[in-house]
Amino acid sequence: MANAFDVLEERGFIEQGTHPEELRELLGKESVTFYIGFDATASSLTMGHLIPLMSMLHL
Repeated sequence: MANAFDVLEERGFIEQGTHPEELRELLGKESVTFYIGFDATASSLTMGHLIPLMSMLHL
């Protein structure tokens, strides 16, 4: 099974970041909890909301 970090990087979701090697190692060895929040009072979602949702599918 491919490391989630490597998949996201290969697909262009990750351009740069802080401590990428540590994050790659963490995602490769254990389950990581994350949160994506959206404004429930907004009238709609935008294309900008799609990136975190697409990333979530790989984690």
